[in-house]
Amino acid sequence: MKVILTTLNAKYIHTSLAIRCLKAYSEKDFDIELTEYTIKDPVMNIVSDLFQRKPDVIGFSCYIWNIEETIKVIDIVKKIMPEVTIILGGPEVSYDTDYWMKRLHNVDFIVMGEGEETFHHLLQTIEGDRKFHFVYGVAYRKQGEVIVNPGRPKSILAELPSPHRFPEDIPHLGKRVVYFETSRGCPFSCQFCLSSIEVGVRYYDIERTKKDILYLIENGAKLIKFVDRTFNIKRDYALDMFEFLIENHGGCVFQFEITADIMRPEVLDYLAKNAPPGIFRFEIGVQSTNDPTNELVKRRQNFTKLSRTVTMIKDSRKIDQHLDLIAGLPEEDYDTFRKTFNDVFALGPEELQLGFLKMLRGTGLRIDAEKYNYTYMDHAPYEILGSDVLPFSDIVRLKRLEDVLEKYWNAHRMDHTVNYLMKHEFTSPFDFFQEFGDYWEGQGWQKIGHQLEDLFTRLTAFLQHRKTRHMEVILGLMKFDYFLGHKYKPRKIWWDHTQDKAQWTAHVRHIVEKPAALSGDFADLGITERDLQKHAMIELLPFDLNDVIQGGTGLPASGGEGEAATMLLVLYQQNETGQPQYYTVPV
Repeated sequence: MKVILTTLNAKYIHTSLAIRCLKAYSEKDFDIELTEYTIKDPVMNIVSDLFQRKPDVIGFSCYIWNIEETIKVIDIVKKIMPEVTIILGGPEVSYDTDYWMKRLHNVDFIVMGEGEETFHHLLQTIEGDRKFHFVYGVAYRKQGEVIVNPGRPKSILAELPSPHRFPEDIPHLGKRVVYFETSRGCPFSCQFCLSSIEVGVRYYDIERTKKDILYLIENGAKLIKFVDRTFNIKRDYALDMFEFLIENHGGCVFQFEITADIMRPEVLDYLAKNAPPGIFRFEIGVQSTNDPTNELVKRRQNFTKLSRTVTMIKDSRKIDQHLDLIAGLPEEDYDTFRKTFNDVFALGPEELQLGFLKMLRGTGLRIDAEKYNYTYMDHAPYEILGSDVLPFSDIVRLKRLEDVLEKYWNAHRMDHTVNYLMKHEFTSPFDFFQEFGDYWEGQGWQKIGHQLEDLFTRLTAFLQHRKTRHMEVILGLMKFDYFLGHKYKPRKIWWDHTQDKAQWTAHVRHIVEKPAALSGDFADLGITERDLQKHAMIELLPFDLNDVIQGGTGLPASGGEGEAATMLLVLYQQNETGQPQYYTVPV
C-alpha cells in the first residue's frame, strides 16, 4: 500500500513537521512518500503530480490557511482516482469533526489531534480487518453514517521517533525553514488560541533534541524555527538550550516563541553577554495591553515585566524581536487598540505584526461569539467582521494601517525617515500609519503593485498633500534611507538630482583632498577620486544629519530653514558585511 503524505504551505515550501512526524512513526511498516505544495500552485498541477505517484492513500495536513484549497484538490482527486483513500488531519479538522465529515463527502477518514499512533493504527486497519470502531481518534463513515470515535490518549513523546533524519531532506535543508518542536502543549488558557485546549506541557528528551539539532546544523540547516508555544516556560530548560545553541550554532539562525513577562533576568543577562548577534530571533505575542480585554480572554500578562524584557533584549543589540497584536478581542474598540498599538510600538520592535482575530474552531471565543456579538467569516480563516465594540468600518480602517505598517516599518526600507515622522510630525505612530493608510487607499494604490522607488514617491505625495512641515529634512532622510537600502550603487534614483557634473566632481575632490574632514576611518581606506566616482553617492543635505540620527530635528536652533548643513557620502565599495558605509561632513 503506497501512502502519500502532503500539505499545501502558505507561501513557500518548508520542511513540514506534521507530515514528517507521521512518516517517521509509520515508515517501518508502510511505503510512505512526502510531497509538499503551496496554496498558490495551480490545483491541476497538484492533482497531476499526485496522480503520477500512483497512491493508494493520500493524507492531507489541514490548517486554516490551506483547507479551502485542499478541498479543491481532494474533489478533483476523487473524480480521477475514486479508489484512493483520502485521510485528513491537522488542527483545522480536529474540532467540529462531524461538520467536516458531513461537508466533505470525498473524505474517507479524519484523524483528530496528535496523529502518529492514530494514523499508523488506521493504516493497519485499512490494510487489515477494517474494523474502524477500534481506532481511537478517528472519524469515518459506516453505511452513510458519520462515526466519530473517542479520542486517543496523548502520546509519550519519548516513544516517538525523530522526524528530522530523512536522507532525502538533506539537499534541501539549507534552502528551507526547518520547523522543530522540543515540547507539546501550552501552560496558558488564552481563549482565542487552539493551544489553550490542551492542558499541560510535555517535553522530548533533551539529549535527543540536541542530537537532532546538531544533525540538522551539520547537514546545512540555516534557519530552525521552534514551534513550542512557550519556549521559556522552564527557566533551567531554556537556559540549557540557549547555551547549547550558542556553543553549536554553526551560523544557523534560531527563532522562538517566548512569553516575555516570565523571562528571568538571569537568562536575559546571559543572552546579552553571550549570544552572537543575529543567531536568535524572538516572537512575542502581546496581543493587547487593555487589562479588561486580557481578563476576558484569560490571558495573564504583566505588561511592565514584558516591557522590561523587550527593552533589555533590544538594548543588547543581539536579538531581533517580532511582536504580535490582535485586533478585535473582546472590549478592544478602536480607541483602546490605538493605545495598545502605541504602547507596543514604543518598545521599538524590529517587526510589529498586526493580526485580526480569527474565530478558530474549538476555542472559547468561538463558543462565546454571541456574547460579544461577533460576526465572522463562515469559512477559513474565520476572521471577524465586527463585534459589539468594533464595527466593520473600524476593521477596514485598521486593515489600511496594517498594509502600510508592513511596507514601511516591517520591511525596514526607510527607518530613519519613519522614525523622524513619528517623533516630529505626527501625534503618535498609530496616527502616522493610519493617516497614511487612509490616503493610500484613497489613491487606489492598494489595487496596483509597486516597485521600491514607488514607496518613496508615494510617501512624498502623501506628506506634501497634508502640507507636512520640514519637507527638506524629510526628503533628505528619504535619500539617506534609499542609499543605505542598496548593497551596490543604485543605477537610478527617484528624485531630481540637482547637482551638475562640475559640482559633483568638486565634492569628490574635496573629499579626496581632505578625507579627515569625514572621519579618520575614511582617511585610512586610501580611496582615490576614481574609486569615489565608481563606488560612491554624494548628496548635499540642508540639515544636520548626525543631529537627526541622534533624535534631534536637524534644524537650526532658530527654527529657520538654514543653509546646506551636511555633505553625505555613501560608499558602496564592499566591506566585510557587504553593506554600504556612510560618512558626513559639515559644509
